[in-house]
Amino acid sequence: MAILQQGQGLIGLALILALAWGLSEDRKAMPGPRWIAGALGMQIIMALAFVRVPVIWQAVGVINHGVEAIEKATLAGSSYMFGYLGGAELPFVLKPGATPPTVIAFQILPLIIVFSALTALFWHWGVLRWLVNGLSWILRRTLGVTGVVGLNAGANIFLGVVEAPLIVRSYCATMSRAELFAVMVLSMANISGALLVLYATTLAPILPDAVGHMIVASFLSLPAAILIARMMVPATVAERDSAAAEPEVRYDGTMDAILRGTMEGVQLVLSVIGIIIVIFALVNLADQILAILPTVDGAPITMKRTFGWLFAPLMWTIGVPWSEAPAAGALMGTKTILNEYVAYLEFAKVPLGTFSLRSELIVTYALCSVANLASVGLLVTTISTLAPERRREAAQLGMKSWIAGNLASAMCGAMIGLVTPV
Repeated sequence: MAILQQGQGLIGLALILALAWGLSEDRKAMPGPRWIAGALGMQIIMALAFVRVPVIWQAVGVINHGVEAIEKATLAGSSYMFGYLGGAELPFVLKPGATPPTVIAFQILPLIIVFSALTALFWHWGVLRWLVNGLSWILRRTLGVTGVVGLNAGANIFLGVVEAPLIVRSYCATMSRAELFAVMVLSMANISGALLVLYATTLAPILPDAVGHMIVASFLSLPAAILIARMMVPATVAERDSAAAEPEVRYDGTMDAILRGTMEGVQLVLSVIGIIIVIFALVNLADQILAILPTVDGAPITMKRTFGWLFAPLMWTIGVPWSEAPAAGALMGTKTILNEYVAYLEFAKVPLGTFSLRSELIVTYALCSVANLASVGLLVTTISTLAPERRREAAQLGMKSWIAGNLASAMCGAMIGLVTPV
């Protein structure tokens, strides 16, 4: 039974590849079985190396200590600005057994601002630029992506759905349709460094080494996104090259990098606050409407239960036991339709014992992307601004990139399930 459950994710992988094949614009131009097997093998090797090789996992753990230092530093700033709401000492005594309140807007979201400023600073100093170029080189040599796609893929490890396309802004007007789609899928299938820290902090109480798992998910998503993108919108032979491309983000100095990074972080925080308020309000309105319907199994129909029913089969195929699939499906539905951070917030509140540790990992990896409907609008707007002449094409590819991004993140969940013992 354990062996069967261990290999359950193979069903999900087959389903994901079948869906990508079925949605392909040109099945005759799709990559051959050997390339597809190589892309899948690359993900398996990466997952095994990160999760099963102690030395590599310990190296990832070092980054976890760095994030803890950033959290501590951010708390110093937020507690100075917001007082006890930002994490300073409480001016009152809590009731026996009560826990100190956590105010997301004042204690957790400021991490985005600090990390955004640090990202800009390290980019200006050349550290991140070197890492991005290195990742681009690896992907060009292993998966044969073009220089533009490789550069954008490397940038997506650190930058968000709006910022990553800016790295290749001058190429947006001339890149092929396949390259444009790959850039869009890579943006959808990953999360920025700032959001990585935010989501990991949210999950830390229930998932040990949450930062490390988020980092692994970010790396796994690159070959997964490239695989799905190339299957759905294949490149012609003439488009496949290995030429390098140069990143285009520039800062006028250290202080300019800090200031611009800070302002970008502030804008992202305001966006997150607005999205969370609206989504919770819309879900509540939907639940009030659904409450009119007859109850099922003695409980009212809600958005959460509906998502659970719809997405439970998908979560089962990628490795979650059927008894846990409805709860996992509810989270996946929230992430896919609404917002991944809302899904992580709900995940952090799931009663203890709802998921096994293996299922927690599968769900964590499957949720780790910004492929939701709001991101489609942001991405299409960004591409249209950078290349107005491709507005219509970007709009046509928008929903397809949303589907591809979710398939890629589900593939990451299936992969981690295959390498994690039952």
